Amino acid sequence: MAEGTGIRVLVVDDEPAILDVLATSLRFLGYEVREAACGRDALARVREDSPHLVLLDVMLPDLDGFEVVRRLRAGGSRVPVVFLTARESGEDVVGGLDLGADDYITKPFRLAEVAARVRAVLRRGAESAAAPGTDGLLHCGDLEMDTAAYEVRRAGRPVELSPTEYRLLHHLLLNTGRVLTREQLLAHVWEHGDGDAGVLKTYISYLRRKLDALGPPLIETRRGVGYILRAAPDAR
Repeated sequence: MAEGTGIRVLVVDDEPAILDVLATSLRFLGYEVREAACGRDALARVREDSPHLVLLDVMLPDLDGFEVVRRLRAGGSRVPVVFLTARESGEDVVGGLDLGADDYITKPFRLAEVAARVRAVLRRGAESAAAPGTDGLLHCGDLEMDTAAYEVRRAGRPVELSPTEYRLLHHLLLNTGRVLTREQLLAHVWEHGDGDAGVLKTYISYLRRKLDALGPPLIETRRGVGYILRAAPDAR
């Protein structure tokens, strides 16, 4: 059976040649591919077809990819999104991920890389949907993640996280008390261990800002190695 059997992927790009080669390649792998050439068509396709993943170009003629994701998330859609972008700056990457995208691929790209990223994001989604315990809860001191409800609380108070912040915290919670290297976090959260360590550092700072506002620090830096999540003495 082909790897993408039964999985719907929406490909959005205003360049016909790129749209065609991506759609053809994904269909060859067994995916059910829908196509759109602008942001408004992409939003309509998501509503009508309920894809399992969206490959989304950033530079579109009407609504750019960032605005498409902003509207999807504002409307409650959690469909995984992988950006296709010619923008390589850390600021653009962080901005896109912070809006709720799940990964990004810079142009020009290799089709093998696109297929690998699609598989990785779909796999992450399946793993996140599976509860880690019978109650679907992860704990570290007074920090709690309810994977079934997609909620995070600290000291009983809700913590609002972006999808990328949530995935990063989820992996840290799964490894509470263990030092995770930067390479491990990049590989598990963004699925590319050779990615931008600056992006990781930015998201660690985002998490710290939100979590530390409600209690003692939980995320420690191990200089030259990575990060560890563990409960502070007075948070246990």
